[in-house]
Amino acid sequence: MMAGIRQVISTLTNDGQEIMGPEVLLWHYPNNDIINGSLLTVESNHFCVLKSRGAILAVYETGQYPVQTPQKILFGSIQQAFYGGQSPWQYEAIYINRAKLVIKTSGLALSREMAEMAYDVDYYVHVATPDNAVALVQHMPYRGHMINTMEVNAYAGPVVEQAINQLIQVTPLERVNEKIHDLTQLVYSHLQQFLATYGISLDTVKVLVRPSDVRMKALISLKAFGLSELDAVRYYTAMIMAERGTVSAPNMAIGQPFNIGSVTPVMNTERFIAPPQGGMPPMPPQAPRPPAANQPWPPNPELPR
Repeated sequence: MMAGIRQVISTLTNDGQEIMGPEVLLWHYPNNDIINGSLLTVESNHFCVLKSRGAILAVYETGQYPVQTPQKILFGSIQQAFYGGQSPWQYEAIYINRAKLVIKTSGLALSREMAEMAYDVDYYVHVATPDNAVALVQHMPYRGHMINTMEVNAYAGPVVEQAINQLIQVTPLERVNEKIHDLTQLVYSHLQQFLATYGISLDTVKVLVRPSDVRMKALISLKAFGLSELDAVRYYTAMIMAERGTVSAPNMAIGQPFNIGSVTPVMNTERFIAPPQGGMPPMPPQAPRPPAANQPWPPNPELPR
């Protein structure tokens, strides 16, 4: 750094691109060149938490600020150490994204009949105040130099799963969509309480639940048209037969046998179940068995001797 020019710390790369994208919640400035007199640049949608040897010194909002040790430290204490001059990592800058971010999660739940239901949840979060930024730095650990939305969902995903299963497991399969409003409110309540520990505010939650099995989804759709369970199965089977080019698909839909002209290829089974009137028919005569080996055939009285 040239004499008379102070180091500027910001979230912009050397080519002017913003590091804090829509999937980044927290970013730790990766270099150890922050010293007294450096300038911290904070964008309008960011917070910046300044730390020194583990202690939180200050939280900055929009603007540009010179780095200096304040008289009153927010959290922690600074232990004096000697490194033969300027100590490495004397100051750390942690940027918090205060814009509204969207996080997606999905999974499986079981209905009252133990049928698999797939769910997709979108929830929108943001860090509202400087105190919330401090809570995030204190309570959510991170590896490397950032926390992205996928890592946040690693904490919040099990909470969403538990809330969804709590309601779906006591709800019949065909009535799950009727409970979507109650399900959304339940997920919101559980998720809001959980994220508040990390200083994250929850804005809105969107929940979508559907049968994970394609066949079950089609049967429920047919039943929604007013068909009975048996009719829904017949119509679903008829649609599959029609897709495969089976000419008897309409007969399956209406539950009637398939006829070719006036011929009915289906045999009546009553003759094999109930005996006819007058008793059982006489057994047909059996053909004579051939003689055993080395024995002559019996003489036929009709042939001349």
